[in-house]
Amino acid sequence: MKNYYIFILLVIVFLTYNSSILYAKEKVLIFSAASTTDALTEVCNLFNENPDIRAVPSFASSSTLAKQIQNGAPADIFISANIKWMDFLEKNKLITKNSRFDLLSNKLVMIAPVNSKINLKIVPQFPLIKYLDNGFIAMGDPDHVPVGIYGKMALQHLGIWDSIIKNVARASDVRRTLFLVETDQTPLGIVYLTDAYSSEKVKIIDIFPDESYPKIVYPAAIISKRDEIVVKKQVKIFISFLTSLRSRQIFKQHGFIANF
Repeated sequence: MKNYYIFILLVIVFLTYNSSILYAKEKVLIFSAASTTDALTEVCNLFNENPDIRAVPSFASSSTLAKQIQNGAPADIFISANIKWMDFLEKNKLITKNSRFDLLSNKLVMIAPVNSKINLKIVPQFPLIKYLDNGFIAMGDPDHVPVGIYGKMALQHLGIWDSIIKNVARASDVRRTLFLVETDQTPLGIVYLTDAYSSEKVKIIDIFPDESYPKIVYPAAIISKRDEIVVKKQVKIFISFLTSLRSRQIFKQHGFIANF
């Protein structure tokens, strides 16, 4: 009888182990820029109606995700908020050859808490420091975070970066920037148009002129795996869904410009 129970236990362990392997093979892990959180979560939820494959998104700043991939994180797909960090992975041969493409575009906006009385127009040399009233402007860390890099470039183009550099609240990603404005910790913030759309606690003060910063492009690519000769079928299926008409509609509803 004792041997019988041992046998049953071994069978259970074996089945559990094999089902976990099967589950892992059917999971697609997407590392994506924080600004895609709402839209990509909706895309993944819709995709996950497929009973055979599960898409799992993970969100952070593009720089953080790229460095995690460099250090061996098991991502299948990377969606960056700018080309710099995708270039970084491509240079280090960490993306699958010919898998890279431009998925989305975005715009840069100035936001304030929804009840703010601030009214300004973004033009060259506008007195931004005056509107801060000894406070801070929230933006992604301009040394690392794409939205902060774009924001710094825009303010430099407009000729006012040097006047506000000491009044910058550097956030770890765009969602943290949004939170600082939502909670009235800063009177103003610089985020993507899509992030402003996602919150009822902020309002758009103005949109930055297109010529003040480079076009905001979200490249996507499949991460290369040293132990895999070919790209997993599940990854290809998700990429196909990511660039489908249904996904395009979701991205557009969240304020993105779909490039597919």
